[in-house]
Amino acid sequence: MRVLVLEDEPSLRESLVQRLRGEGYVVDAAADGIEGEYAGREFPLDAAIVDLGLPGKSGLEVIRAWRAAGRAFPVLILTARDRWQEKVEALQAGADDYVTKPFQFEEVHARLQALVRRSGGWSQPVQRAGPVELDSRAQQVSVAGQPVELTAFEYRLLEYLMLHAGQVVSKAELTDKLYEQDFERDSNVIEVFVGRLRRKLDPEGAINPIQTLRGRGYRLNPSLID
Repeated sequence: MRVLVLEDEPSLRESLVQRLRGEGYVVDAAADGIEGEYAGREFPLDAAIVDLGLPGKSGLEVIRAWRAAGRAFPVLILTARDRWQEKVEALQAGADDYVTKPFQFEEVHARLQALVRRSGGWSQPVQRAGPVELDSRAQQVSVAGQPVELTAFEYRLLEYLMLHAGQVVSKAELTDKLYEQDFERDSNVIEVFVGRLRRKLDPEGAINPIQTLRGRGYRLNPSLID
């Protein structure tokens, strides 16, 4: 999943970026409202974490601009404990949830996970496709009840396909969502990871969990989707 951290306080921004990357997210960061608004318009984000007190343009203005531009990814706001009016205004402007400062990273992460799940149509942290089960809370995958060891990239790839179950996802979209902005990109690498993921999920070739649609991309096998 690709997340924007929009926070002007350097140590807090860097802490959030590093902790989220440690949880397997692709993370973009911005320190002011103008840069953050641009990132939210131009990058294919799955969610954003936004401090309301930003230089250049307030977090409230940024959220309003994103929503006016049709950007619908979920937004988690960071706000001071005693500024309840800000929380109300931000939610009315299009934010989806908030965390008050000071906070524990675990709360931010849990709320972020919940927002991303809901935006993808997940009502629970566990998603299933036939015998394949993905627990986004524990970041664990199993097939027919047996744990499957995946690399961080393989996990993110499967999670993205499951979040978009029933949809065809192009190589370009996977590249944008799963690689850092400055990573040297090669769409052929996606083919390699998809092949490895298929073999781990389906070593006997019995369920064909990930289908390739030539010239279009990949999707979860529709027959596995409830």
